[in-house]
Amino acid sequence: MAILVLIRHGQSLWNAENRFTGWTDIDLSKKGENEAEEAGKKLENITFDVVHTSALMRAQRTAEIIIQHNKISKDIPTYKDERLNERHYGSLQGLNKTETAEKYGAEQVHIWRRSFDISPPDGESLKTTAERTLPYFKDDIVKHLDEGKNILISAHGNSLRAIVMYIENISKDDIVKLEIRTGAPRTYEYKNNTFTKIE
Repeated sequence: MAILVLIRHGQSLWNAENRFTGWTDIDLSKKGENEAEEAGKKLENITFDVVHTSALMRAQRTAEIIIQHNKISKDIPTYKDERLNERHYGSLQGLNKTETAEKYGAEQVHIWRRSFDISPPDGESLKTTAERTLPYFKDDIVKHLDEGKNILISAHGNSLRAIVMYIENISKDDIVKLEIRTGAPRTYEYKNNTFTKIE
């Protein structure tokens, strides 16, 4: 049996400013650092063998803070890959969400943010995000789980939605309603190719 922990990075500076972040490499806010510390305390007794994060600083910093607070795991291998990045918000990146709703209409922005397969201008949908995230998860991460290694994945709301959709067998209509809070661990046991949510 192995343990898989998914965590969305702590609040970023642009989360705090209500801006579309996507692939823009923005650091954690002070609140985000605190969220990562709290997650680290909750997970302090899990022996992590491998960390997977996105190529973005906010996910990497969250993972580093969690491992710093771990009582057992030190200097463990960390894999950084852009396939775990947040969905790319295209032309919306950097824009304030409220101002964007005023410009394009709240309904249109809601469709861009919460549809499974409708992309914002020049950006990715959850569907296209899943198409790059899930092969990495199935090929690189599950391989470590099959070896009995405990894994921490520190990533983003939409790349984690893609993974949760797969391992919990959630429909494309329901996955867009799933809120993954910043800094809140989501823990699974993995055994015989089956994931069981334990937290």
